[in-house]
Amino acid sequence: MPSWRRIAVGLGALALCTTGIAVPAQAAGPAYVALGDSYSSGTGTRTYLADGTSCQRSVYAYPSLVAASKGYSLNFRACSGAKVADVTSLQLSALSASTAYVTISVGGNDAGFADVMTTCAQPAWASDCNGAVATAQSIITGQLPGRLATLYAAIRSRAPQATVVVAGYPRIFNGEDCNALTWFSPDEETRLNAMADLLNARISTAASNAGFRFANPTTAFVGHAVCDDVEWVNGLSSPVSESYHANRPGHSAGYAPLVGTRLTGSTVTATAAVLQAAEASAPELTAQQRGHAARDKAVRPAEFRVPDLGSPAIRAAAARAGVDLSSRASIDAVDARYAAAQAAEG
Repeated sequence: MPSWRRIAVGLGALALCTTGIAVPAQAAGPAYVALGDSYSSGTGTRTYLADGTSCQRSVYAYPSLVAASKGYSLNFRACSGAKVADVTSLQLSALSASTAYVTISVGGNDAGFADVMTTCAQPAWASDCNGAVATAQSIITGQLPGRLATLYAAIRSRAPQATVVVAGYPRIFNGEDCNALTWFSPDEETRLNAMADLLNARISTAASNAGFRFANPTTAFVGHAVCDDVEWVNGLSSPVSESYHANRPGHSAGYAPLVGTRLTGSTVTATAAVLQAAEASAPELTAQQRGHAARDKAVRPAEFRVPDLGSPAIRAAAARAGVDLSSRASIDAVDARYAAAQAAEG
């Protein structure tokens, strides 16, 4: 190479370093595999890779931010809607003896959390929130521990040298419902938060038994629930698939520092340079995951559904409860009465 070209290349590299321009984290570095469901894929951040799937993988999700911060080579397999069985059949092939880091969140879809939320969002005279929560709790305590134990053993077998961090789920509610299209009572919100706590407890135990680290987001998200002044979790959103998931601040200020620190042993901060590097990684991540698109279509999305007061089932429930569906006052008054009765039963 001519000397003038060597000088130009050297000056260009120096400028890159001194101006703080981040380079894509995917270019090189230790192998990092992100497994799991929507809370790892980044559902809720509103911008997703066009990888030919409904997985809703986002460069603003914590796996991308951690990889960008530390220069790790990310294989982003997490997919919205994934259950333990989906992680096992579709995602574990990304692991190998050379995998250095693994993160995962899974279990909420096994418990049917989206369906429980859908039930509890309806007026109390049209739904059985207590029953839905009890069914989910039964799965969490009875079936999920065994599923997780088997999954975690498979992760360790495939990635024997990897540092593995298991991420939990935040409490979504703060005791109020500020959306006109849902009817979560304070008691129902307490029950749903307790369900998240139970889920975290079982996941934490399974992670500890496997020798993995657990990242519990409960404390970090205090003051940032749905209806708080600064939300880190979306409330009812449009499109509805964004609802009740961590948003961009939830990932950058909540999950990324929490999971990243446990994974790497050093602080992870989503600076402007880190965000720039994460955004720059999008083309490579998109191409990488597009190769799995045909198989990833097997994952069934698990989405919250907005209460439909015009549905035959709710119309029939309204007739039984003496609700005038043309009157919001009637809808809310009977909801309050039924919710109080159900809270007493619970």
